[in-house]
Amino acid sequence: MNESPTATLTADRIFTTGMRDQWHAICPSDFVERGGMRRITRLGEDWLLYRQSDGTVRMLADRCPHRGAPLSLGQHLGDRIACRYHGIEVDGGGTVVAVPGMPGCNLEGKQLVRSLPVREVAGAILAWFGIDPAAEPGPLELPGPLVDEDTAAFLCYAEWESPWRWAMENLLDPMHGAFLHRDSHTMFAGGTTARFRIRETDRGFFFEKTDQRGVNFDWVEFCRTGIDWVDLEIPYPPTAGPGGQFGIVGIGTPIDEHRTAVFFWRYRRVTGWERDVWQFLYRTKLEERHWHVLEQDRVMLEHMAADADQAENLYQHDLGVLRLRRLYRAQAQEQADKAEKLAAK
Repeated sequence: MNESPTATLTADRIFTTGMRDQWHAICPSDFVERGGMRRITRLGEDWLLYRQSDGTVRMLADRCPHRGAPLSLGQHLGDRIACRYHGIEVDGGGTVVAVPGMPGCNLEGKQLVRSLPVREVAGAILAWFGIDPAAEPGPLELPGPLVDEDTAAFLCYAEWESPWRWAMENLLDPMHGAFLHRDSHTMFAGGTTARFRIRETDRGFFFEKTDQRGVNFDWVEFCRTGIDWVDLEIPYPPTAGPGGQFGIVGIGTPIDEHRTAVFFWRYRRVTGWERDVWQFLYRTKLEERHWHVLEQDRVMLEHMAADADQAENLYQHDLGVLRLRRLYRAQAQEQADKAEKLAAK
């Protein structure tokens, strides 16, 4: 499924498989053990993730530069991968370092495999998907709750059989909490009617209820800090342990046009012995309930028709969804124009 980095990036393809020129969450860190490798599809392309013997994660296009065989079927050699088909050895930067069948071959020393910049944070691997493979990655400001020393966070990861935009739109739709999740231990209270507004920030926007706060899923902030993510809070009863409000950092990464990798970091701002108490309660009591809520979202999105967004009748509660779609549509066209210019050079 690997494609040329620029030639096939139409606006429609970008809109369905994900924005480029930004960072995306790829998978949990423990998907790739030291000395291990894993084939993975993200943004409609096939990739090889492998962890070098020194612990560094590398991400390469899953295609040998010799005959196009999948490198993921190859042999892990510590700091490089040897293609199983003819033994071509490729390092983590995508450079051919050896051609065993013909030492000194002119392939050696050339960077012939696309390699993506990667980072690890809060138990997840992130990667930069640039339109121009030769350009340096853009800046990345990590979500505060994931790097704040006074915050304890747990990563919940799943893969849903639904388009990535629907997963993101679901997060920009707070009102569904009062209906779909009404039997949840945290979202049973509050009204089932509301008015919403969009409030701009220097990194994105809030979509929030104007007449209710701290009762249900009452607000969400969409953030663009080199990676797209959302932040939201769900009120917690005292029985859920010490600490402030229960927060969620959410990211939806396209696997392809029809599947999404979803990342939900559940967090609370809590320190000292209270952190230990909350972490214990989460693992022993709360985590199962949270997965139940995620399952409600997954089932709903996976059962929506493929053309569900083509036959809608939207109203005031959907302003956040509309804002997100327009933003991504405009960005997809800008990126397609950029890709076309690069391909023409």
